Amino acid sequence: MRSVLVTGGIGSGKSAVCALLKERGIPVYECDARTKGLYARRPSLITQLEKALGTPLRQADGSLDKARLAALIFSDSQARETLEGIVYPLVLQDYRRWLSRQKAPFVVIESALILSKPLFDDIYDAAVLVEAPEELRLQRVMARDGATREDVLRRMQAQAFPMDKVDAVLPNAGTDAELSAAVEHLFFDRNSYLCKILED
Repeated sequence: MRSVLVTGGIGSGKSAVCALLKERGIPVYECDARTKGLYARRPSLITQLEKALGTPLRQADGSLDKARLAALIFSDSQARETLEGIVYPLVLQDYRRWLSRQKAPFVVIESALILSKPLFDDIYDAAVLVEAPEELRLQRVMARDGATREDVLRRMQAQAFPMDKVDAVLPNAGTDAELSAAVEHLFFDRNSYLCKILED
């Protein structure tokens, strides 16, 4: 089955694009949500990360302290690499199990990170980069998460998108209707470059 990676920086609108695809019946593997599910299902994974990173990562109820973990990995590249070495192989296994249950013309993987991670290179046939101006992205995330400008900028700087791996760019700086039309054309118009890749 063909698969498309939908990627982009924080606040670019990946989730909005994927919501439109879901409306069309396209299965979407949401990397962030599925990874959070792994932490919930595998308490030993949190213990493993605490040992590897040398810091407590649990809330009072024993669940993962997501804010603490995010603050750590977005400010410490070595900590981020350590986490990725532990968690990413599990995400890959989870994706392959999920994929084996899907029936659709193609599937979508939503992730801001895996475009720059060689471990995942063989799981998608094409990559779509959702783009929006930095200031618009900042405003979206600050409003959505209640985050400070500095926090959002730090998260942006931790994200990388090698353009040589990108097959199509999807602008998302306009209206909802404009985004919907762009998604319809890119993913479902047989004359679009992406559709031709998926049909090869």
